[in-house]
Amino acid sequence: MAPARRRRGCRGEPGRRAGPAVSRAHPKNPRSPRSELTLPEECVPGYSGPLWRIHAVVGPYRMAWDELRWHGPLRRSRWDPQPGPLAERSSVGVSYTAPAPTTCFAEVFQDDRAITLTSDLALSGWVPSRELALLDLTGGSGSGDWAVQNGASASLAQAPRGTCRAWAQAIHEQLGEQIDGLLAPSTVLGDPIIVLFARAADAFPAGPSFSRTLEQADVLTLAVRVRDRLGWPIR
Repeated sequence: MAPARRRRGCRGEPGRRAGPAVSRAHPKNPRSPRSELTLPEECVPGYSGPLWRIHAVVGPYRMAWDELRWHGPLRRSRWDPQPGPLAERSSVGVSYTAPAPTTCFAEVFQDDRAITLTSDLALSGWVPSRELALLDLTGGSGSGDWAVQNGASASLAQAPRGTCRAWAQAIHEQLGEQIDGLLAPSTVLGDPIIVLFARAADAFPAGPSFSRTLEQADVLTLAVRVRDRLGWPIR
């Protein structure tokens, strides 16, 4: 009979049993907030850097570069703040953006893990006309404190999409007049994404700094950088 192996605790100490991963009384990331949300100033960094998005320019779901989506929530979208129903236009808007175009490509083409350079989609970039106030959910170097203080954990952004949407709805309902959106990690790359809420509608400039459909040559240059980083083919 083989000798029993010595167990290690979460810090690697021999002989200590690890406790339960999740408490039934206090789940790591509850389905929705269980108390009124707070908004400490240190959890709302200002952002005035570039924003990028990939958006449809053809078909029933086409959107302008500066257009928020007012219908939701969509099951594929992680941070939709709309209460629903999907068929009805709400007063709650959302736009998914990122500080870097690589993150946009990764988010849009994550299912195929291949980049399709099509004229149906456009890549647009701009700089906000004012500083954005964003609730920080990135979860590193203390930035997960807001989630912990409000009954979740720094891993909230990795929770099931339905959970993230329920939190986004509560955040928008309770804090939407004080913040322009969320700063969260991409679940594909870990790099930051910025989810804009309705309050950010007045932060779009008069025109984008860059806007090209994906089949154009200058977008191909950016797509090559994504290919080199992620190993995804371009087609």
